[in-house]
Amino acid sequence: MNSPPAQRVSEGASRGASDGNLSRVALTAIAPMSWGTTYVVITELLPSGHPLFAAVMRALPAGLIALAITRVLPRGGWWWKAAVLGVLNIGLLNALLFIAAERLPGGVAATLAAAQPLIVAMLAVLVLHEQPSPWRLAWGVAGVAGVGLVVIGPAAALDPTGIVAGLAGAASMALGLTLTKRWGRPAEATPTAFAGWQLAAGGLFLVPVTYLVEGPPPTIDLTAALGYLWLGLVGGLIAYVLWFRGIGTLPVTSVAVLVLLSPLVAAVLGALLLGQTLGPIQLVGFGLALAAIVAGQLPAPTRSPGSVSPEGTLE
Repeated sequence: MNSPPAQRVSEGASRGASDGNLSRVALTAIAPMSWGTTYVVITELLPSGHPLFAAVMRALPAGLIALAITRVLPRGGWWWKAAVLGVLNIGLLNALLFIAAERLPGGVAATLAAAQPLIVAMLAVLVLHEQPSPWRLAWGVAGVAGVGLVVIGPAAALDPTGIVAGLAGAASMALGLTLTKRWGRPAEATPTAFAGWQLAAGGLFLVPVTYLVEGPPPTIDLTAALGYLWLGLVGGLIAYVLWFRGIGTLPVTSVAVLVLLSPLVAAVLGALLLGQTLGPIQLVGFGLALAAIVAGQLPAPTRSPGSVSPEGTLE
C-alpha cells in the first residue's frame, strides 16, 4: 500500500534532518580526531619541557589568522564572554592537557580527559537546566571505561601533578563547552570569527604564564616547526572552527561524547607509528568507546511507544 502524500513528505523531511545531523556530527568529529594526534606530535616532533609554549603555538597564531581573515571583533558584553570562553576552551584547557601529556603516559592522560562527557552531563542539568539523563551518564561511564581499557597499561605511572592537571583540563573544557552552548554565538560572528576570538584570548592568556613558568621559548628546528604548524593550523584553526560550529548546531551532550575520539585516534597512531600493540582487551575497550560515541548521538529510549513526555508531547 502506498503511503499518503503527507506521510511521505514527513518521512522525507525526517530523513533530510537525519542526514543533515549526521553530516554535522561528522564535521564536528574532525576536531577531536585532530586533537588525538597531539600526543604523537608532542613526543616525536617538539622539544621536551615546553608544554605551555606548545599550547601558545596552537592557539595564538591560529587566533590572529582567524581575526585577520574575518576582521570581526566582539561587541559589548561579548568582549568578556569571549575572554572567559577563550580561557576555558583554549588557554587553561590546553595548558593543563599539555602538562598532563608531559607528566603522564598518554593513556592515563587520555582517560582523564575522557571524563569530560560525564562533567558535561552534570553541568547540562545545573547550567542549561536540562533533565537528568541516566542514558547519557551510563554511556559516559562506559566511554571512560572503554578508553581506559584501550590506553592504560599495567605499568601506568600515576604522577599526582599530572592527574590533577588532566582532571582540571577535563573540567575546564566541560564548563567552556556548556557556557558556549548557553551563551550561543552572536549574529555578526561566523564560526571562524568566533573561533578566532577564543583562540586569540586563550593564546594571550598563555603568553605571560608561559614566560613565567618556562622562561624563553625553545630553539625551533625544522621538525619542531612542522609540529607547531600542525598544532596551530589543523589542531587549532581548522579544528576549533568545526568544533564551535558543531556546538552551535548539535546537543551539548552529543558534542561532548565526541571527545572520546581523541584518545582512540591517539591509540591507533601509537600502534601504526610507534609500534605499540592493541591486544584483545584494548580491542574490547575500543569497541565499547565507539559504542558510547554512537549512543551519545541517539535519543534516550522511551518507556513505551505511546508514553507522554514531561512537556505533554508524545515521545
